[in-house]
Amino acid sequence: MTTTHNRRWPKVVLQLAFLIFAVIQLYPLVWLVFSSFKTNLEITGSNVMGLPNEWRWANYDYALFKANIARNFLNSLMYTTVTVIISALLSAMVSFAVARMKWKLNNVVLTFFMLGLMIPVHATLLPVFQMLKMTSLLNTPWALIIPYTVSALPTTIFIMIGFFRALPGELEEASVVDGCNIYQVFFRIMLPLVKPAIVTTSIFTFLSAWNELMFANTFINDPDLATITVAINSFKSAYATEFGPMFAGMVVATLPMIIIYLFLSNQVQKSIIAGAVKG
Repeated sequence: MTTTHNRRWPKVVLQLAFLIFAVIQLYPLVWLVFSSFKTNLEITGSNVMGLPNEWRWANYDYALFKANIARNFLNSLMYTTVTVIISALLSAMVSFAVARMKWKLNNVVLTFFMLGLMIPVHATLLPVFQMLKMTSLLNTPWALIIPYTVSALPTTIFIMIGFFRALPGELEEASVVDGCNIYQVFFRIMLPLVKPAIVTTSIFTFLSAWNELMFANTFINDPDLATITVAINSFKSAYATEFGPMFAGMVVATLPMIIIYLFLSNQVQKSIIAGAVKG
């Protein structure tokens, strides 16, 4: 009886530690939601941590419709969705060519893309701005979609190559014997098998593009084309900051990431475990 009682203590302590860790992780999100219903006076002094004295839905009405964050939300959703689709397709094709096909420039192409991992994104701001200006793409959706896609390729290719290399070569041989050409082998046989890697890299690309501010603030000057991160940043001025509407905008901007986590977290965990086992 004493031995069983002693064995329970480590589990209780461990569960208590996990509970405290979960509260620490979740509290900033809860604080953000509470703050989105408060006035500036509550947020900056009289009621920083507690529940709102009055639930001010006017903060959301102002942020969504008067400041027009709803339009910026749709802009961000469009830029991010297109970026995810294009980067996933391109990275899968490059990874397949590098990992499964034998050709002279195989290693050169791989090195070219891996060099992208070593270049800080901030260092590319001026060259990318000049290229977009010369091609008349500034202040267009492509001014963000193209840089977001290019910056996502090195990481996604790095992850996908490991998955493609882990697939057995007999799959391609059997497909070719059955009459498949190279495109059918890629789209019908190999691409479905790396679905966990595609989902994982798509989530990383989505988060990176959705939260990006520097390119969005530099390459787009038209308010009708601005992203939600730029719109939220506009609530802050040199003399005053509208904290309530700003936090309401942050809650709206956080919703897609929470939805993605709820629906795809298991898929990400499986792919990470699979990648760790495959080495």
